[in-house]
Amino acid sequence: MNILLITQEDYLAGSTFSVSYLAKALAARGNKVYVAARENSMLHELVSDSAEVIFLPLTIRSRFDRKAIRLLRSWADNYHLDVINAQSSKDRYITIFARIFYGVKAKLFHTRRQYPMSAGGFLQRKLYVSGTDKIIMISHELKRIFIQKGFPAHHLQVIHNGIPASRYTQWSEEEVARLRGQHGIKPGDIVIGSIARLKRQEQILKALALLNRPEIKVLFVGITEGHFDSLCRELNLENQVMYSGAVKAEAVLNYYRLLTINVLASTIDGFGLVLLEAMAMGVPVVATRFGGIVDVVRHNENGLLFDDDDIETLASQLTLLVSNEPLRKQLIAQGYKTAYEEFSIEKTAANYEAFFQQQLDQA
Repeated sequence: MNILLITQEDYLAGSTFSVSYLAKALAARGNKVYVAARENSMLHELVSDSAEVIFLPLTIRSRFDRKAIRLLRSWADNYHLDVINAQSSKDRYITIFARIFYGVKAKLFHTRRQYPMSAGGFLQRKLYVSGTDKIIMISHELKRIFIQKGFPAHHLQVIHNGIPASRYTQWSEEEVARLRGQHGIKPGDIVIGSIARLKRQEQILKALALLNRPEIKVLFVGITEGHFDSLCRELNLENQVMYSGAVKAEAVLNYYRLLTINVLASTIDGFGLVLLEAMAMGVPVVATRFGGIVDVVRHNENGLLFDDDDIETLASQLTLLVSNEPLRKQLIAQGYKTAYEEFSIEKTAANYEAFFQQQLDQA
């Protein structure tokens, strides 16, 4: 198949990595894969090391960018595209308009990766449904949310994200030791961390305020220095709170090795790749019972779940994991299986390929 993955997203997030993983895995299965994104974007960098994935520079200036729409039409013709898979807001519009105004024949799919902030009203929803062959959801819970917002269930297809096993080797004992020294983390220290951009991490600090255990350290990776300092003063928090700011993809796994517990307090994630990374690194996870997170974390089996804003439950779960070594070991063991077996990129790419082929066969 000739497949185009298109996105204008360009920031340090799981969705950007997911597109790069998928592109490389589909290419490894013998498909001709093109990735269209802004030149010198993060995604451009992520796929640049692949000889099989072909990068196409594209900047979409608006939802109605005629130049981008015409360029997409020329790619569909010149590269004999079978499938176009759009990933973000502007992409969704120009792909549909390329079909409506220029008769692009490729099968058109949109992938939704996060809570639908832009699901829109009736007209936008009608455009998204009538203008596509199917819309791909990265979790069953995300599909449920879209159905609640008025999308027809039969038009939504769930295909989970996946991570290549090679990703989990991108860390070193030397770098972990260096980071321990940099942050003053000693053997035996309890470190509760969050590796994500701003996603309700204040809940972690509020939970620690309830615990009143100043020996527990906190590490925020992906958040600028001092962001929560005023909240810490307001809570009279005595815990040491450390920040790392943005961290490059090739270095981020080292930070998981510093943690006793990883917390994802998000209310926007459609899936949560950081949970799989933590599991693969042998770190027990605690996360909000929200969106696609519940497709990854099974409560009391491979992690713990709490309801958003239920600070008391979060605090009790942190206490439980710190003090209960058998439970910690159980969650770690099941987490390994979840990361390496259930959500491999090979399984994800095979599911995408089978789905695309099924849709082409129905044409």
